[in-house]
Amino acid sequence: MGATQPVTDDTFDSVVLQSDKPVLVDFWAPWCGPCRQVAPILDEIAGEHGEKIQVVKINTDENPQVAARYGVTSIPTLNVYSGGEVVKSIIGARPKPALLRELADYIG
Repeated sequence: MGATQPVTDDTFDSVVLQSDKPVLVDFWAPWCGPCRQVAPILDEIAGEHGEKIQVVKINTDENPQVAARYGVTSIPTLNVYSGGEVVKSIIGARPKPALLRELADYIG
């Protein structure tokens, strides 16, 4: 544990929707500056709270189907999935304390 796991259009359903614990999905792209800012924070959260929440990332340039299915138009978008449903959506880069507050229900 300790790092975010990449997912694709092909692996999203099995990794995210069928997970037995909440999954935080980072919708990102290589050209997105705020995405690069939030990536190390998400790696830290994965390392510190990986037993309670899985953290994955999906490159929206290479995997447009999942982003389209969930109406993701701004990146970074962080969606929390639980039981196959979106239960929280965080749009835009946030500092780690703000993200931890947003995720408190899932990592508490």
